[in-house]
Amino acid sequence: MPKKLIITEKPSVAMEFAKALKINTTRKNGYLESDEWIITWCVGHLVTMSYPEVYDEKLKFWRLDTLPFIPQEWKYEILPNTQNQFNVVKELLQREDVEEIYNAGDSGREGEYIQRLVFMMAKPNPKAQIKRVWIDSQTEEEIQRGIREAKDQSEYDSLSDSAYLRAKEDYLIGINFSRLLSIIYGRRLASQINEEKASISVGRVMTCVLGMVVSREREIRNFVKTKYYKIIGEFGNQDGTFKAEWKVNEKSKIFESPKLYSENGFKKEEDAKQLINSLAGKKAIITELKREKTKDKAPLLFNLADIQNEGTKRFKIKPDETLEIIQNLYEKKLVTYPRTDARVLSSAVSKEISKNLNGLVKGYKDEEVQQLLNKMITEKYSTNLTKTKYVNDSKITDHYAIIPTGQGLENYEKLPELHKKVYNVIVRRFIAIFYPPAEYNKVTLTVDVDNETFNASGKVCTSRGYLDVLKPKKNETQSTEKEQSVENAKDSNEDVENNLEVFKNLKKGQELEVNNYEIKDAETSPPSRYNTGSMISAMEGAGKLIEDEELREQLKGAGIGTSATRSGIIKKLETIKYIDINPKTLIITPSKKGEAIYDVVNYSMPDMLNPKLTASWEKGLEMVAKKEIQSNEFMVKLENYINSKFNKLVVKM
Repeated sequence: MPKKLIITEKPSVAMEFAKALKINTTRKNGYLESDEWIITWCVGHLVTMSYPEVYDEKLKFWRLDTLPFIPQEWKYEILPNTQNQFNVVKELLQREDVEEIYNAGDSGREGEYIQRLVFMMAKPNPKAQIKRVWIDSQTEEEIQRGIREAKDQSEYDSLSDSAYLRAKEDYLIGINFSRLLSIIYGRRLASQINEEKASISVGRVMTCVLGMVVSREREIRNFVKTKYYKIIGEFGNQDGTFKAEWKVNEKSKIFESPKLYSENGFKKEEDAKQLINSLAGKKAIITELKREKTKDKAPLLFNLADIQNEGTKRFKIKPDETLEIIQNLYEKKLVTYPRTDARVLSSAVSKEISKNLNGLVKGYKDEEVQQLLNKMITEKYSTNLTKTKYVNDSKITDHYAIIPTGQGLENYEKLPELHKKVYNVIVRRFIAIFYPPAEYNKVTLTVDVDNETFNASGKVCTSRGYLDVLKPKKNETQSTEKEQSVENAKDSNEDVENNLEVFKNLKKGQELEVNNYEIKDAETSPPSRYNTGSMISAMEGAGKLIEDEELREQLKGAGIGTSATRSGIIKKLETIKYIDINPKTLIITPSKKGEAIYDVVNYSMPDMLNPKLTASWEKGLEMVAKKEIQSNEFMVKLENYINSKFNKLVVKM
């Protein structure tokens, strides 16, 4: 009888496929089999790229005359610790009775790469049709849909091409430049960090991230605080008093004066006092007054970078730990695919979203969340997301945002406590998009005193909307509900905010009493150090750091690394001791060795530290995946880059 073969990413996923297909299988050595189906699995990477010495024994030694190393025909080999499982998969792929093969690897670029390497080395039965299963969750219906709608594997060839190129690029840059810089600068580095010998590890993404950490640290280290002085006026009417902050304007007597530090601050306290003295006895008139109702919609859904950042902020866990937790939730069918860059839903999914909500209503045993869901039902909040900002097919590549499936809740109680908390955060972000916006009444006004202007504002929340989901009142401070304190944030130009009640009867043109003027000390502050979460966000948005406006627009949306690899890059930098991560705060700082290597790279090939280069390579890989450029075009540019860099560096010796 003809057989259908499924290859999944790991044994636990194979079990879920068997369950979804509702088949009775017999467990054999490394696979499951029924009358119609065979299900087997990879266990991570089964195949890897060969080291240089496999090509030529001479390449075992790091010597200048063997570089640059760019193979014309690439070699791969089976990893020794997974050889047995590879043999199982290979034998199954070559079986004569297998007529259909389903590639059910992880639905992403790296998952595609793992499976394609296996197919390349195993040489499947040429008569068998190979299909690709692409799923967004591991629920039974999604697995069934994935198999039912599986496309011919050739439809994913361009994704496979970009995956192979990514691996080749990282291999070539890592091996060639790590060896070259170690040969040229290794002894000097060893002396600098008091080690007997030292090598320099360079990576396409890793080195760029190191550059971001060191640059930020040195910016903080070299930062000199500047003190400046602001003027706050207190004005009154029959309803009370309010505070307003002075800001220079074109009519001001000190417009464009060298005495100013900024548009709302003086370099010297005596100059601020002088301005206050000049206003003594002068009338205060309201020259501008604006009342408006504003709305604030719930934030977009989580992508991986966003939930990793949230994990660091809320639970003080590293990005790789957050990914591990969400991967577990995914495998337990509780959430959708985790390695996604999208923060929106597809239009197709949005039409079926009531299934997710109904599943939560029936199965999620969290009292607060059930109250929120009941309020949705009672108040009849719309679940039609079609024309909202939360649905946008153009902003989705491989997968939509991370949301709860509404299924798998029988597994919830067995989860570790931290896993439950992360799941709850994902659930609340999801529910929030169905709630109405938070609504505010806001008043902004300008007071004129002898052509000097003072700005004030007041704001009150009139309807909490989605805040009931994301910021329950019991966790809030009073300032969330009524922002009424003077904003004295360092280096801040924001208007002073007051209690809205005091503005109730004010009118444009009205004269006010002047109670007093006071001088507020302020000082500039250095940028914050990255923590593990904010670093993930910075990597995701690295394209925004590019100074050239035209190139920045061209690389819009390009980050450094991918959602699947960013946490691993941070972990590797810590493992090789280029960075230190504070175990309590998760603040990242460079090590002495990391700074020394930064200096070597900055001197020899500074573009490796620039997000522009890394983001542009990532954009190129994306273009290959979208069939906008050919693989050989990318490879030629990569080889030219390596050769030209080598020529320049060797001349520098």
